[in-house]
Amino acid sequence: MTFVVTEKCIKCKYMDCVEVCPVDCFHEGPNFLVIDPEECIDCTLCEPECPVQAIFAEDDVPEGQDKFLELNAELSRAWPVITEMKDAPPDAKEWEDKPDKLKYLER
Repeated sequence: MTFVVTEKCIKCKYMDCVEVCPVDCFHEGPNFLVIDPEECIDCTLCEPECPVQAIFAEDDVPEGQDKFLELNAELSRAWPVITEMKDAPPDAKEWEDKPDKLKYLER
């Protein structure tokens, strides 16, 4: 099983999760993080660290967010691994509760 970063992370991109990952399975894009399903060891450490609750076990991904299973796999192959926490974008707070953010995903 793997964990999956979902839509709530788009344009928030908090990186608390990156700090606790023991296998460096997070990859960073311009305004979103993803988890490499091949590297994730299902340790559960990242899920409670996300301040916007954007990370879920693959079996618990909310309805309507299933596409993020494939997106995490696809983008983790294209984006670089991130191993250290960076600051969130300056406007992250403004994006926390916005719905329908997939259209803002930058590749």
